[in-house]
Amino acid sequence: MSLWSWSLFVFVPLLAVIDPPAALPAFLAMTPDSSDEDRMKMAVRGCAVAAAVLLLFALMGGRILSVFGISLDSFRIAGGLILLLVALDSLQAKRSAVKETPEETDEGLHKDDVSVSPLAVPMLAGPGAISTVMVFQGRSESIAHTAVLCVTIVAVFAAAAALFYVFLKGIKRVSPIVVNVVMRLTGLLIAAVGVEFILSGLKNAGFAG
Repeated sequence: MSLWSWSLFVFVPLLAVIDPPAALPAFLAMTPDSSDEDRMKMAVRGCAVAAAVLLLFALMGGRILSVFGISLDSFRIAGGLILLLVALDSLQAKRSAVKETPEETDEGLHKDDVSVSPLAVPMLAGPGAISTVMVFQGRSESIAHTAVLCVTIVAVFAAAAALFYVFLKGIKRVSPIVVNVVMRLTGLLIAAVGVEFILSGLKNAGFAG
């Protein structure tokens, strides 16, 4: 796979799994007394921390799996199942508890700064995003592919930060209908990625042709 094709292959599913538009309502609910400027600072800091977390797993994911004696194929299947759980909630226009629970959202209401927790982890860099990055890292064919994966992660969170900026500086309000449509479309894409991960893991493990 060429580096350009690989970057698109990684960018679209990762952006769908992170799903920044779906995180906006919860972020606003957790920061009712914050100014737009403070919200923007928290959003940028949250995107930076989330990117750092995923970069860590992109670079060290293989070693982490080897420490626990977990094969990449097993992780592909587990990651695929996690993505399917996220997708099922997204297809129903619901924010998945895999990304954050109501308890975590409520806890954010009592914090002055929600950028690291729960915005960065688990809202943006949750189990689904981490699993996706580690599976992609396992499919990297060269150091160049791994480098492109890292650059793509940064690009995804740059796009997420830009979305927060546009919303906070201009739009101010997103129609629930638009959010629901986006969630359902991304849910379909996430489901396809999850199935692909599961089939790939089963095939490499010798359970599927």
